[in-house]
Amino acid sequence: MRIEHVAIWVNDLEATRAFYEKYFNGKSSSKYHNKVKEFESYFLSFDSGARLEIMRKAGIDKKSNEEILGWAHIAISLGSREAVDDMTARLKNDGYRHVNGPRVTGDGYYESVIEDSEGNLLELTV
Repeated sequence: MRIEHVAIWVNDLEATRAFYEKYFNGKSSSKYHNKVKEFESYFLSFDSGARLEIMRKAGIDKKSNEEILGWAHIAISLGSREAVDDMTARLKNDGYRHVNGPRVTGDGYYESVIEDSEGNLLELTV
């Protein structure tokens, strides 16, 4: 078994696509657009084989400001502590919100948490 892809709702489809292409070398599919349902999406593929679907639909435009049950973050393995440090610094310097880290967590992960262009949490790890 393997997870085929993860999907997230976004407000700015093009900015989110550009974020994952620029920082994580995502390769984008062509845009899918269903005019009747007012739905648009891209699939972003990564070197590891993982895929992320970014989606936009009319009427889905509000994010909860509170922690809720459900998905909490996406973890992206960068391969080394140095890569985590470098990507954290790069994203911070480019104006993305730094939540915490880099640090070693209680369960032994070396990680940093940053928000993507839509405020979704990304856990950058080794």
